[in-house]
Order: sequence, then C-alpha cells, then structure tokens
Amino acid sequence: MRQILAVVAGLVVLAASACSAPTPPRSAAPSPTPTGPATLPAPTGTHPVGTTALYLKDASRPDPWNLDVDARELKVTLWYPTKQRDGQRAPYMTPKESELALRHLGIGGVPNDTLSGTRTNAVKGAEPAGRKLPLVVLSPGFTNPMSTLTSLAEELASRGYVVAGIDHTYESYATTLPGGRVAECLACDSDTDAGFGTGVVAGRAADVSFVLDELPSKWEGSDVIDRSRIAMVGQSIGGAGAMAAMVKDPRVRAGVDMDGTTYARIPKSGFTRPFMFLGSAQHLPGGRDTSWDRDWKLLTGWKRWLVLTGSEHRSFTDAPLMAGALGITPTADVLPAARAAELTRTYVAAFLDQHLRSRRQPLLDKPSSRYPEVRFCPATCGRS
Repeated sequence: MRQILAVVAGLVVLAASACSAPTPPRSAAPSPTPTGPATLPAPTGTHPVGTTALYLKDASRPDPWNLDVDARELKVTLWYPTKQRDGQRAPYMTPKESELALRHLGIGGVPNDTLSGTRTNAVKGAEPAGRKLPLVVLSPGFTNPMSTLTSLAEELASRGYVVAGIDHTYESYATTLPGGRVAECLACDSDTDAGFGTGVVAGRAADVSFVLDELPSKWEGSDVIDRSRIAMVGQSIGGAGAMAAMVKDPRVRAGVDMDGTTYARIPKSGFTRPFMFLGSAQHLPGGRDTSWDRDWKLLTGWKRWLVLTGSEHRSFTDAPLMAGALGITPTADVLPAARAAELTRTYVAAFLDQHLRSRRQPLLDKPSSRYPEVRFCPATCGRS
C-alpha cells in the first residue's frame, strides 16, 4: 500500500507506507506566479556554518537495492562551525537533482532548476573550527535526499554541533555520486513488499555504523569531533532509522524520531538511552500510527513524546519553505513554514543540548506559553 504525503501544500509525493502512517493531502490554491528562489531561515546560533561533502564506499557489503553493485556507496554531507563568514554558499541541490525532484513530485509550470536555486547559509568548503564538538547524524525520509533537512542541519551547526547527513543511496529520487553519476530510487520498486520498513531501517542502521567507523580517517576535519557524544535525528523512516541505529550501535547515545513509524524492535527488558518522539497529529496516542504507543512502554530512560498542533508529515523538513518558489499557497489551517521550522529546530536543539552537553532544558519539562502548539504526550496531550 502506498501512502500519499503532502510535500508542499497541494503537492503529492508517492512514498512507501514505511515512511509513516498515511497522511491525507491538503488542497491549496496556486499563486499567480512563483515568488522566486526559496531562502532557508538564518541559523540562530553564534557560529558561522561551513559544509562539505564526503563520499564513502563500504566494500564489506553489497548494495541492498542495486544487485549490480558489490559495495555500498554513500554520500555524507557535513555541516560544522567555522570562523569563515564570507564565501560561496553551498548549493541546496544540483540542477539535475532539482529536475528529478520536480518530476518525482509531479510539479510543472516552474523551471526545472527551481529547487537548486534555494539560498542556503553554509559556506562551501570552509575550515571547521572548535574542538571536541558533539556529533549529530541526520537521516531523511524515504524518497527524500539529505538536502531536505538542510535548515535543521545549519541550525545545529551554528549552535556548535558537527552534523553528518547521510544520503541513503537508491532510497531517494536523486543522489549524486562521484563523477556526476546520479543514483535514482531503486528501493521505490520494492516499497510494497512485506517487511519493507524493517529492512530499510536495518540498512540505515548499517549505514550509520559504517559512517561512524569511517569519519575519523576519511574527513580531514574530524579532529573537532568528540566521538563520545553522538546522537541521531531523522524524519519519517529516517526517524525510524534513529531507533534502529541506537538499538544496534551503542555509540549513538540519544535519538529523535520526527514523525516516523518505528520498525526496529526494542528489547523487552527496556531501552534506557534518551529518546524523543516529535510528530504530527497522526502520532497522538491511539492515532492512526500505533508504533509510538507500543515503543513508549519500552523506553525506560529519559523520554518525551511531543506533538505539534497543525503540523503535517512534511512540517519537519524544508518542504514547506519551498511553497512560494513553486507557486503554491498553503492552506490556512497548516502550521506556517517559518513556525514549523522554528519549533523543529528549537526542540531538537534543546534535546541535544540536554543529552550531549548536559545542559538542563526546562523547555522539555512541560508545555510552554511561548510554544503553545507543542503538546506533551501521552498524559496531557489528549486527542483532537
């Protein structure tokens, strides 16, 4: 069974049921004309942000999706604090990736390179700055490239984190590999198979462990990383992958699942490392997706279950920020793009500050009048 997810209000993307429980699409009226290139919100931290890409090859295992490839290739995008404020801003994606994205989403009426014109905040190739910084692994939703979490990555880097975002090859509509090769979504041909979600998260956990193994020797700036302080954050099946990675790899000390159905089994004896669910109404207790209800009982350490009123599955990504550039007017009852980005960045950063930096965050203890959209579950959030 496929689910239909609204990626930008009124835009339809086909993705596997492994991503999350189905979310009905919202209607929207097209704007008369697109507004021009999208601009990601400026990071709020004190550090300028640098970025670079790293390409890794795991010769110990074949690719799970491409049977003609005997080694798993991965693209890892790194964001990090830097002292360099000026310089070329990193591209959001390539023109070819933009073309494939628009085709995948069924969007016409705008230039094929529209999304590649998105304005980012990170300086391409800047030198990393700092020492012993915590590391956050990011994992995107199924069919989505890592670029769809760029706003969150830039925010965390500006706050003093190193961020390693993984493009899980053949699981998104486009991953550009060395030599200009573009890997498209081979996994999309299998998304109705029994056990698909379980297999995807197991593969993502393997990808994460491999990246953690390789970073110290393959990235020149890796000496700024404190390898004793690692967390993982993911959206949709990337969030499910965070749970799977934590179960498999003890190096991942804390995790956040942003609106993703979970698949990895937690030991019946319980799981003590900190974990936070951050989702939309489909993840209210007793809602359409019951995987959080099941796993909540087995999380025996620090845990939070937060639901954002008015959010949709896409609200935890950059997708809503692209609406104007694509000539889309979102409906009034959906959380505005800028507010959704603010809430996501604020609560994810608070979680990481508390569990990787031992800085207690009262924001995570109870509802806040500053952020009334955030409901604490399961005890006080209720059903809407």
